[in-house]
Amino acid sequence: MESKNEISIYIVEDYLLTRITYKKALQDYQDINIKGDFDTAEACIEALETEAVDVILMDLGLPYMTGIEATKIIHRKYPNTKIIILTSHENDDEVLSSLASGANAYALKDIETKKLYNLIRTVKEGSIWIDPRITKVVQKTFYKAEPREKEDFNLTQREKEVLDLLVQGFSNTEIADRLIVSTNTAKAHVCNILEKLSVTDRVQAAVKATKYDL
Repeated sequence: MESKNEISIYIVEDYLLTRITYKKALQDYQDINIKGDFDTAEACIEALETEAVDVILMDLGLPYMTGIEATKIIHRKYPNTKIIILTSHENDDEVLSSLASGANAYALKDIETKKLYNLIRTVKEGSIWIDPRITKVVQKTFYKAEPREKEDFNLTQREKEVLDLLVQGFSNTEIADRLIVSTNTAKAHVCNILEKLSVTDRVQAAVKATKYDL
């Protein structure tokens, strides 16, 4: 029987060694339940018809159906299933297409194990996340024709510290640890930042922080 806090996941990756690496990296976390791993998107979608999961780790460069195509289908048919794109590519079109397809996060494959675990939990809770190393792709695409502007949005010094960590990709728990505050306090700061910046998620906040040199 699954526990209340357990997170069920599927892994979709065509390289066997990489799938094994993901499984080995996550097996020590007792609240992660790997329900299956697949070398094609089609096999994953077929499995979802029998058993849906909370989170899918999705490769982009799959044979036959691509990760982006699969993400669009899964997002439409199983809206409660979160999708984390894991790839070695930083291509502008791929990043934007992945987010537009309904992916909840975009991370590079060299992500640290602890950070991947935290990302799974963060995405399961409903957050959207993009690897800070490729935030520039989003920023460049949406604001490449505009000069960098200056505006502080009435952010407090503490909120600027939290925003800096948010742009670096830290979760609320990691921000709390860094600033030696409670997770609820960190979460409250993030909510205040999103409200002051007039954005709805962390990706938009990171983009705006870059645009306005925050």
